[in-house]
Amino acid sequence: MTKIIHGERVGKLGGIRLGCSAVLLNSERNQVLLTRRTDNGMWCLPGGMIDPGETVIEGCAREVLEETGLQVRITRLTGIYSDPNELVIYPDNNQAHIIALNFEVDLVGGVMRFSNETDDIRFFPITEALEMDLFHSHVLRIRDALTMQEAAFLR
Repeated sequence: MTKIIHGERVGKLGGIRLGCSAVLLNSERNQVLLTRRTDNGMWCLPGGMIDPGETVIEGCAREVLEETGLQVRITRLTGIYSDPNELVIYPDNNQAHIIALNFEVDLVGGVMRFSNETDDIRFFPITEALEMDLFHSHVLRIRDALTMQEAAFLR
């Protein structure tokens, strides 16, 4: 099970990993797509780690496709998140200080399906999603995307 440990500058115990997440709003912009993780059962935005040799745009689109079956187009960077007081511990005991880029995306195709990383995918009303106990800083990421601020948040 993926766990997050909190503590004063505990992130220095892990290697730096670059991740991403995607905020996909429905056409009326009153619902947001969330996935349920198979490793810990928590709901979250689709996303994951950027692979070596790919751009952040390619990585985000690939992660959404892998986890949901949906093809997306990245429209804007909404935030950069790096909490030095968090350490992510993966099931294989790898430890990481995550720097995550959050993007707003538009749906361009595909068919919604589960993956080995997701066992449920749904659009939730935004008001409900903002009250959920989402993985990591995903509530904040949704809030930041909804502000429609031109410049990305740096957190």
